[in-house]
Amino acid sequence: MEKEVINSTKKMLMYFIVFSITMLFGGFISAYIVSSMGQYWVHITPPTMFFISNAIIVASSVSLYLSNKAIRVGDAAKSKMLLVLTLALGLGFAYTQYNGWKVLESWGGGWNNRPTEFGVATSWNSIETLLEGSAIYGEDYEIKIDDKSLIFDIETRELYAPNDPLKVNPITSKVKKLTNTSGGYLWVLIVVHMFHLAIGLVYLIVNLWRMHNGIINSENNVQIGTLGTYFHFVGALWIILFFILFSV
Repeated sequence: MEKEVINSTKKMLMYFIVFSITMLFGGFISAYIVSSMGQYWVHITPPTMFFISNAIIVASSVSLYLSNKAIRVGDAAKSKMLLVLTLALGLGFAYTQYNGWKVLESWGGGWNNRPTEFGVATSWNSIETLLEGSAIYGEDYEIKIDDKSLIFDIETRELYAPNDPLKVNPITSKVKKLTNTSGGYLWVLIVVHMFHLAIGLVYLIVNLWRMHNGIINSENNVQIGTLGTYFHFVGALWIILFFILFSV
């Protein structure tokens, strides 16, 4: 009876953690979407590495689910093997994330520092760095307002309003002032998500050690269940962030 109470408490604690993180991200995401309205917005084409990240995080959730299923029926060896696979996939996810952000950085997108007359300015998807970077307008990125794409002149490097096909009045300076001013929210979302991913990987390693030492077995496996709840949640968060980063 005491064991059931302890296990139930562990589950409730994990649900509370997940709920708290949901509220945190919900607040940031809502603020980000609201603050993006009526602005010039940079839409980035996601690098291939981020699609690989999506596949890896889904695969890691599947392997963790199967690990939990195996330990429940007493197959500790299979459960341990699947848990090791989940760890490898988690590390692979982190690696593809790093490479994906490096690609954005090479384009001039992502999080950038640039010198100004007032000092160093930091911003997300800075139009200055994008226009001067290696990214191709219309393929790797484009700038929109109210879902309408701006016109870009590749020779003059100037931007024009969607209703100015003759390119009479450049609006590049205006766009620079009003582009992605809510990018700070994205920075917070990304950093907080990676922080929670790191916690999930540490918790996974701890449970792998417990399983190796026989602490987790067919009779005592609630830790794998709570790990699954957390890991699946963090994976779902990335999918949501992916949609917001590259679709909103």
